[in-house]
Amino acid sequence: MHFKSLCSLLLLTALLSIRMSFINGAKILAVYVYPSKSHFMMHRVLISELVRHGHEVTMITAYTLAPLSLGSNYTEILIDPIYDYRTDVHPTTDSPTTIFDMSTADVSSFMNIMRAICMGSTEHALKQPKVQAIINANHTEGVYDLLLVEQFYQDAFLALAHIYNVPVVSTATFAKEHYMSQMVGLITPWSYVPHGSLPFTDHMSFWERVQNVYNLILTDYSREFKYFPMVDALIRKYFGHLPITFPSASAMDKNLSAILINNYTPLSTASPTMDNMINVGGMHIYPPKPLTDELQTFLDGATHGAIYFSLGSQVESKDMPAEKVRLFLDVFQSLKQRVLWKFENESIINLPANVMVKKWMPQSDILAHPNVRVFITHGGLLGTQEAVHYAVPMLGMPFYCDQHLNLKKAEFGGYAMTLDFHQLTRDELRLSLQQLLHNNTYRENIKGISKIFHDRPMGARESALYWIDYVIRHKGARHLRAAGLDLRWYQFYLLDVAALFLSAAVLALSVAFLLARWLLRSLGKKANKEKIN
Repeated sequence: MHFKSLCSLLLLTALLSIRMSFINGAKILAVYVYPSKSHFMMHRVLISELVRHGHEVTMITAYTLAPLSLGSNYTEILIDPIYDYRTDVHPTTDSPTTIFDMSTADVSSFMNIMRAICMGSTEHALKQPKVQAIINANHTEGVYDLLLVEQFYQDAFLALAHIYNVPVVSTATFAKEHYMSQMVGLITPWSYVPHGSLPFTDHMSFWERVQNVYNLILTDYSREFKYFPMVDALIRKYFGHLPITFPSASAMDKNLSAILINNYTPLSTASPTMDNMINVGGMHIYPPKPLTDELQTFLDGATHGAIYFSLGSQVESKDMPAEKVRLFLDVFQSLKQRVLWKFENESIINLPANVMVKKWMPQSDILAHPNVRVFITHGGLLGTQEAVHYAVPMLGMPFYCDQHLNLKKAEFGGYAMTLDFHQLTRDELRLSLQQLLHNNTYRENIKGISKIFHDRPMGARESALYWIDYVIRHKGARHLRAAGLDLRWYQFYLLDVAALFLSAAVLALSVAFLLARWLLRSLGKKANKEKIN
């Protein structure tokens, strides 16, 4: 009898589980068209996890997920051909590669490059026939439950939320930026939270704070009066024929249900936040997979330790000047450690015996190997997270954007050293590597940082899935949206209240002045009368 009851209970549980998965499964439209492999690593993980979680996902994408074999719940709209962003970079930098010197460029110049790339890639995607079919679909009601978009100059795609009448969750492949404050309705202090493209920490000097304020004002001005008008023009061009009144891009930017931010403490600066700003840094890091026999043997035999060298997916080592390649090889040859170098051209001549080069390497799995002692990196956010996750000290050579900020934070935390790639000398490189290899302070510091990075109430992927489900369950979760977003800018900053108090103070002073003047004149007249009498 008990056995039959147990079987019935198990069957009921299974049926309920199936029913719940059916109920919870939602139809999601995702748009990730920015042609960056590093950005796509976050989206790749998010989409595959959503499909495995039971959701049905249609993704407009620059890169295919076909190798993952996600099944019938995944529909892919591939941008073909992929947008060549280098056509936007080269005229601005006068460089045929992405290895260009940004040391003399300001934040505004780099913003112009990013804006050109993103506007170009956005319009390239909007022109695609299959994307046009999504825009001009006859049936839109109930087709999707949620829109996912990248929070990186991709705001024109927010118009899709108005076509399909769905809430939006934005995904930021970088740390929290100041301009997000205006999107969610909070104030982020300029005094200790640095601009995302400046090499500052949250302990800024006076002149650093001056630079920080200047660049933040410049960024806000550029977004509001340069970028958003360009987005509005794109929306009019590709969506204007529809019988829908679209809000301005600036207004749509303030109407998100949540933002998934690819960062996590202590890699991010402690600052004010909102409930719908979800930190999911490290979500791309899975348990390490076995290395190939060649890599495993090479690292296992590194009795003095190993160094891993990669400049990421945007900056390629093969584009280095020949003299710079020789500089690295000369220094590596002088070390007892073995070196793994992600170098896109494997036909390097005179390669030292302790150096192995490969076009591609499983970076996270390599950093997990216990013999890896130092990571030479450009300071990209994903690689920085992996280094912290596996407690590997870093030698950073930043090129642009948040790389400077990431490495400055790491240097300030005592688990990295930073060099200027363009001014690099053999002695600097050798001494820096020796310091990181033999000074245990760096390793101890990053172990402590790694413990903090691991210490969280819920895993990064689990957090992302929970909040996406949360937004869907609560029909956009409008209760998370701050009322401050509906205020005028002068109301939000209480300038109208300040004006009232200032006016009252001026009025009071004016009355006091006039009263004093009247009293003085009265006393003067009285004195004159007494003199006459």
